Amino acid sequence: MGEWAQKVQDTVRHSVEFFKEAWQELKKVHWPSRKETYAATSVVLIVVLMIALFLALVDFGLTRAIQAIIS
Repeated sequence: MGEWAQKVQDTVRHSVEFFKEAWQELKKVHWPSRKETYAATSVVLIVVLMIALFLALVDFGLTRAIQAIIS
């Protein structure tokens, strides 16, 4: 068997081993329930909205301050 064929065979073997191990690890994962997912999503949305509001207020304030300085 040529060197190239051996490399291909090794790559395939390592790939199969990788996917087997990855599948075993995925079986260990605690997947959140629908309720947990909704709760986490709600928290993220609320935090994003709060940060967006804060940045909008800062932007508005800085815009007014710069306009006052320029005028």
